[in-house]
Amino acid sequence: MPNDFPGQYDGVSVICKANIYFDGKVVSHSVLFPDGSKKTLGLIFPGHFLFNTDAPERMDITAGACKVKLAGEERWNVYQAGMSFKVPGKSSFEITVSDGVAEYVCSYE
Repeated sequence: MPNDFPGQYDGVSVICKANIYFDGKVVSHSVLFPDGSKKTLGLIFPGHFLFNTDAPERMDITAGACKVKLAGEERWNVYQAGMSFKVPGKSSFEITVSDGVAEYVCSYE
């Protein structure tokens, strides 16, 4: 994982109700921080998915691997554990997991 990425968060609140997308192939939980910021921690099972963004997002891949294509780009990029990518607000991205499970932390910026 990147040097600036912690292995755990202390002093937070967790929303117990899961965010479930694509028939359970993408599942996350929201984590609320004392300063009002929010992150989601999630799992992406094998498949191809399209996500739209409202706010800018930073996706840190914490385990596994995926391919990502940002809106307006032609090229797919591979991200593995310890890597991250940013998505502009009011945009979208496609993400594909070929095998295994990709784990992530999404930070809303």
